[in-house]
Amino acid sequence: MWDILTYLVLIILIAGALIAAALVARSAMQGSSPLDGFFGPKPDRRLDVVEHASVDSRRRLILVRRDNVEHLIMTGGPVDVVIETGIAQRSTPRSEPVEPQAVFTRPARTFGQASSGEK
Repeated sequence: MWDILTYLVLIILIAGALIAAALVARSAMQGSSPLDGFFGPKPDRRLDVVEHASVDSRRRLILVRRDNVEHLIMTGGPVDVVIETGIAQRSTPRSEPVEPQAVFTRPARTFGQASSGEK
């Protein structure tokens, strides 16, 4: 009698292990956690790295999105710097090339030539 009971418990344990393995495999194929059914779905991600680019061998520019607002950060130097904050998220990618805009507002220096005020 104990032999039949032992085999019955063993079959139940093997069946439970196979069901658990099937649930884990199914959730791995779907890209979710096997415990999502018990604890509910994950909330939407609030933080994301949109783009990153190397400035030189040490510094990087990183565009970070938080709650649909983007922030441009430079890392890797002596101090990490927030370059621009509150950038609105682009709704569609630009299809036409953007012309470069001048960053500096003062006139360019001329070497070896007299300026317009001095003659």
